[in-house]
Amino acid sequence: MAAMKKPEIFVDADACPVKDEVVRVADRHGFAVHFVSNARMRLPAGLDVRRVIVADGPDVADDWIAERAGEGDIVITSDIPLAERCLKSGAQVIGGTGKPFTTDNIGMGMAMRSLSRDLREMGEISGAGPMFSKKDRSRFLEALELAARRAG
Repeated sequence: MAAMKKPEIFVDADACPVKDEVVRVADRHGFAVHFVSNARMRLPAGLDVRRVIVADGPDVADDWIAERAGEGDIVITSDIPLAERCLKSGAQVIGGTGKPFTTDNIGMGMAMRSLSRDLREMGEISGAGPMFSKKDRSRFLEALELAARRAG
């Protein structure tokens, strides 16, 4: 009988506001963490933190994550198309504010992304969303801990 693969955490790191929290939870559960970006950045120290720097280009980091994340793994991203790809491969996916992406809500997420893009192009809305808050950080930690328990 083949040994079960230990779950891993894959982080779309370029705009991730919760790197320290990811490492804390990963260390507690003994998971490796892959921080994937197309530029070097400061990463928190941890027991099994892996820096992955990919080439510049659209979706290169997303492709690296989607090709490797699978059943039992956890993906941290705010990128809805990447979340959809990782859900299809059996990974759990959590946004940086702690909102889990699921097969039940990803369709609505894709539709809202498309609507927002259209509204920006028409000049109806501009700028980014709301600022990242302490409540977002707390919600993220709770969601990641639950995901880690399910994965482990």
